[in-house]
Amino acid sequence: MKKLKKWMAYIVIFIVLIAISAVSYVTHALPNVGQPENIKVEATPKRLARGKYLANHVAVCIDCHSTRKWDQFGGPIDTAIIGAGGEKFDERISFPGAVYVPNITPTNLKSWTDGELYRAITTGVKKDGSAIFPIMPYVAFGKMDREDIFSIIAYIRTLKPHASSFPKRKLDFPLNLLVNTMPQKAMPAKIPAESDTLKYGKYLIEAAACSECHTKAVQGKPVVGMDYAGGNEYNIGGGTTIRSANITPDRISGIGAWTKEQFIARFKQYTNGSMKPYPVKQGEFQTIMPWWRYGGMKESDLAAVYTYLKTVKPVSNKVVKFENKPLAK
Repeated sequence: MKKLKKWMAYIVIFIVLIAISAVSYVTHALPNVGQPENIKVEATPKRLARGKYLANHVAVCIDCHSTRKWDQFGGPIDTAIIGAGGEKFDERISFPGAVYVPNITPTNLKSWTDGELYRAITTGVKKDGSAIFPIMPYVAFGKMDREDIFSIIAYIRTLKPHASSFPKRKLDFPLNLLVNTMPQKAMPAKIPAESDTLKYGKYLIEAAACSECHTKAVQGKPVVGMDYAGGNEYNIGGGTTIRSANITPDRISGIGAWTKEQFIARFKQYTNGSMKPYPVKQGEFQTIMPWWRYGGMKESDLAAVYTYLKTVKPVSNKVVKFENKPLAK
C-alpha cells in the first residue's frame, strides 16, 4: 500500500511538472513567428492610393480602428477621429475578457518600424512580441500580396495623429494562455490580374476576411461544410443577437437568385446617396456589417467578388439575422 501511494505521488508530481512546463512554454516561447523584417516602405503616390482604398474599403482597417456610431444603422465611423481606436469588446457582449481596439495613428505607431508593422498585420505579433487577439483577421491578411500590405502601411502612416490610449487587454483563463498559440507565419500570395475576375474576386474576398463573419464557427473553429453560409452569432448587448447572412449561391437562403447588378447595387447604395445613416434605438434592427466602408469598393471589384461567390458550394441555411430578447429587469 505504501508503495502504491509512493507511485501515485510520483505520478501526480510528474503531471504537475508537465503542466508547469506546458504553461511555461506557451507563455514564454510563443508566439514564434520569427523576428520582424528589416524593411522600409517607400510612400509612393501609387502605394498611398492603393493603401487608402484597401484600408478603407476592402480590408477595412479604418472601420475597426475607429470609433463606430452604434446609435446609427450599420455603425458608421466617427470621421473626426479616424484610426484612433477605442472600440471595446468585453462581458457586455459576452466576450471572455476586455479588449480595446488600439490606436493606429502615427502618434501610437511612431516607434514601430515598417517590419514590425508588417509582422503585426500579417502574423498577429506586436512590437513587444506578444500575441494579438484574432479580432483582427491577421491570418487572412497574411495571405495578401506583400505589396498590398506595404501600401496599407504607407497609408496608415499618413493618418492624422491622435493621442488616444486605452487600458491593457484582459483575457479570461485559459484564453490568456491560448492566445499565444494563435499567431502564425504569413503565407503571402501574388495578387491576380484584375482581368482574371474569378481569381481576383477570391483574392478580394479573402483580403476582406468575409469568411470570418459569414462562416458559422463554434469556439472559434469554422464549422465544416458551412463556408460562407452565415449564421455566425454576435451578441451586441441588451439582449440583441445579430447573425451573419448566408452569401452562398443557394437560391432560397443565399444569394443564388441575385443578379450581379443587384449585388453591386446592394453595396453601392451606401455611397451613392440613396441610403444615408439613420438613428437606431436599442432593440431596433441593426447590423455590424460595415456597409458604409464596403460601399466604397469599385464596381469592378464588387463584380469580381460576386463572380467568385457564385462558384462556392451552395448551402441551404436560412438565417434569422436579427433577434432581440430584452433582458429581465
